[in-house]
Amino acid sequence: MLVNRRLAAASTRLVNHTRHLNSSTTSDKYKIVVVGAGSGGLSVANQIYDRFAAAGKALNPGDIAIVDAAEYHYYQSVSRTLVGSGLRSKSTTRQPLASLIPKRLTHIPENVKTFSPDSSSIVTTSGRSVSYDALVVAAGLQINWSGIQGLPQALVDSSSGVSSIYSYDTCDKAWNDIESLRNGNAIFTQPAGVVKCAGAPQKIMWMALDRFKRTSRGDKIKVDFYTGMPTMFSVKKYSDVLDRLRQERGVGAHFNHNLTAIDHNNHKATFKKADGTTVDVDYTTLHVTPPMGPLDFLKGSPIVDSAGWVSVDPATLQHTKPEYSNIFALGDCSSAPTSKTATAVIAQAPVLTENLFTVMETGKVLPSAKYDGYTSCPLLTGYGELLLAEFKYGLEPKETFPWMDQSKPNRFFYHLKKDLFPAAYWNLMVKGKWYGNKTIFRPTFSQ
Repeated sequence: MLVNRRLAAASTRLVNHTRHLNSSTTSDKYKIVVVGAGSGGLSVANQIYDRFAAAGKALNPGDIAIVDAAEYHYYQSVSRTLVGSGLRSKSTTRQPLASLIPKRLTHIPENVKTFSPDSSSIVTTSGRSVSYDALVVAAGLQINWSGIQGLPQALVDSSSGVSSIYSYDTCDKAWNDIESLRNGNAIFTQPAGVVKCAGAPQKIMWMALDRFKRTSRGDKIKVDFYTGMPTMFSVKKYSDVLDRLRQERGVGAHFNHNLTAIDHNNHKATFKKADGTTVDVDYTTLHVTPPMGPLDFLKGSPIVDSAGWVSVDPATLQHTKPEYSNIFALGDCSSAPTSKTATAVIAQAPVLTENLFTVMETGKVLPSAKYDGYTSCPLLTGYGELLLAEFKYGLEPKETFPWMDQSKPNRFFYHLKKDLFPAAYWNLMVKGKWYGNKTIFRPTFSQ
């Protein structure tokens, strides 16, 4: 009975909030508020606007607000892998955020401090209260640089040999370290747990290895992969191929090893093993993937689960609490149990858009469009070759090119990542016009 009353109350509140779609808005009251202007936030904000317009129920300019204080929008680890491999300038991986937000959307250049879902409002860091009819959280995740002792200091020391493609400031340092290395030990790390674009830690390793061999340094540099994970990749089909490549190409693998500390003055890295013991390893060049997790401002808020992720139904992307049925989330900040990649966002955005539209237009508390967990990892394994891993919930392969062996790296997939994906990202995705393997055609959903 309590759940039914909550469902009824939530439905009534949402219908009342959305009854006058063409009414004017005030600076602190919006139809839809999107928290975060990363890949998910920009894409879904534009798709929501377009969805209402396509249904003949166009929103007014300013009905949708995007809340984000960032100065720049970054095309993150996908392009940064290319920067770390010397294939792209890092200046091409970012644009001023304001330039990407169309005038039909309102930009609130602040960050969120607190969520008040019971009153359908948020409070920004300046103390401004912003209310909404529907909320979309697309805030991303947090990179915990200080989670590894000595890492922040090592990254700013040009002679440390330590780099990371996970920062705009250091992604080109990775390329400089790779190019300057003449002999010694090159170590690449991946932490246990959540990682943005979980294939990226070894993408940069494969590219470095190929670069060493192409420039006659391969027999002078030992390459090792230290990972907190038990295998090379989470999906067995692709993991088996990557492990075979590793053995064929002479790459050392150290599984269940988590990097905990760096002594950059003595070029030593400390790893914690599964049994709790530690081991110190000498390095000449060390590429670090730092630990990651939910954002601080989300932790402890009423909309997150015990781990700090926005608690959503993994299929509908709607909040799991019936009384918060006007809240949705996608991308890295959500609890959806899939890899945190831009390709996951591409698949999630139209599902979220359809479900939000259904809820706002009909007052239905439980929408029906479903996300199956699809994500993709375009995994570079060398210059001119790429393994295109695609899978869904349950770590089951879900491939776009079934007539090809996607576990076998090839040049066609390489050029998709190097040439097509960056162009599609800037020209289509951030504008809400890119639907992955459906290209520019928005998927349809049965109700």
